[in-house]
Amino acid sequence: MSAGGGGLAPLRNTTFAVLWAATVLGNVGSFMRDVASAWMATELSPSPTAVALIQTAASLPVFLLAIPAGVLSDIWDRRRFLIAAQLLLAMVSSSLLLLSWRGALTVEYLIALTFVGGVGMALVAPTWQAIVPELVPREQIRAAVTLNSVGVNIARAIGPALGGVLLAALGAAVAYAADVLTYVFVIGALLWWRRPAPAGDALPEDFLGAFRAGLRYARRSRELHRVLLRAALFFACASVSWALLPLVARGLLGGGAGFYGVLLGAVGAGAIFGALLLPALRVRLSADQLLLASAWITAGVLAALVLRPPQWLAVLALLLLGISWIAALTTFNGVAQAVLPNWVRGRGLAIYLTVFNGAMALGSLGWGLAAQRLGVATTLLAGAVGLAASSLLLYRLRLPTGEADLQPSNHWPEPLASPDLEHDRGPVLIQIEYEIDAADRAAFLAVVRRLSQARLRDGAYAWGVAEDAAAPRRIVEWFLVESWAEHLRQHRRVSNADADLQREALLFHRGAEPPKVQHFLSLRAGRGDGG
Repeated sequence: MSAGGGGLAPLRNTTFAVLWAATVLGNVGSFMRDVASAWMATELSPSPTAVALIQTAASLPVFLLAIPAGVLSDIWDRRRFLIAAQLLLAMVSSSLLLLSWRGALTVEYLIALTFVGGVGMALVAPTWQAIVPELVPREQIRAAVTLNSVGVNIARAIGPALGGVLLAALGAAVAYAADVLTYVFVIGALLWWRRPAPAGDALPEDFLGAFRAGLRYARRSRELHRVLLRAALFFACASVSWALLPLVARGLLGGGAGFYGVLLGAVGAGAIFGALLLPALRVRLSADQLLLASAWITAGVLAALVLRPPQWLAVLALLLLGISWIAALTTFNGVAQAVLPNWVRGRGLAIYLTVFNGAMALGSLGWGLAAQRLGVATTLLAGAVGLAASSLLLYRLRLPTGEADLQPSNHWPEPLASPDLEHDRGPVLIQIEYEIDAADRAAFLAVVRRLSQARLRDGAYAWGVAEDAAAPRRIVEWFLVESWAEHLRQHRRVSNADADLQREALLFHRGAEPPKVQHFLSLRAGRGDGG
């Protein structure tokens, strides 16, 4: 927090401050809408499944669309993209306003409009994260990300409580109207922002190419796999708290709409307090220890709610839930950010959001169905046991430290090619020829197989290593890339950490000259130009 001028330094940048304030206001409105929708679901249907489907409808679109949205945010104008998404969200809240005002709101309409609202949030989430480096200097990016997290939780503390008050005093239509008003300010701030035109890219990616590159990286990143697996299990179990909280407030704790808003506000207030505690906690605890503590605190809160505590004690318990929730969210998100290089950060974070929201959506649906058969109290207890047990089971699967230098090394020389070579030609076969002594072969192969993961993450779709039958000392590493343009992008993607690994492999080379690198372009049968 002290790097780059302090934790509040980004707010000295006018553009960031205006957009940050508008985002906080917009999130306050979204939380007011969500608390009204969740409570209206309990009014319109007594079924726990119907109530839990509201959470599923909100989370499922992000699960389905976060990755395409992350790709679009990389290849479209982000400012216009955000304005379009905010207009969609404003239309959803306006529809809820009209239906509730006329008394025509049904569970089916509520679920459908919540789903469309989730589509809007799927478009917004990765794009808001992607614009941060455009608004603040590089040394302030971490502080800006932290401020965004704090802003969400300020809104979480204010929005539900305010929404609950408006809902109890004036009805759902007024809560929805207040949400519609916040979009005026958010869209106004985006229109005010004069985003500089992005510099032209000599190697622009189309949607499908960028989509494939993002999925290819995620498939080959073992560090990201560990983050995604642990996040999926954590949030699938923890989603029971969000899926059933309206029923807990009404059934187990005997509260009304206002009390439900207070409970959600307590979670937000706890999250803000937790954000203040986290820097000190991270000095004493590793990421794995923080997640273990978060899981056990969450499980303890769920078990305490089963005992039907007094309302004041339930509010205190939800404060603890907020602390543990923000610790888990920021830990997973921080580790995911740390293991992703800049070129794929938006798409990688979109994949993380997909897993997070998929776990929340499917978990909420599963817990709702369980509550239908077993009751709310028994389901809460099952969620607590599942969360505590899974956190212990996965504790040995340690999260990556994220200490590798992922900045582009730019150490690959420009590949030799004909000046009129078309960028869409491909596939491309790259061969690297080494001279390796027999005594070094096993050690060299161990290094080059580690290097293969970098080749496959950064652009290759196939990789192999072979020896010359006539001269076993000559070993050839080869990999295939889908086009010449993608191979040129691969040159720009190689990180400093991967460059270190390549230098380690070169230590085994015994030739008088550096390893020979060759590029071959595929030719179609009957064509001499590959076209």
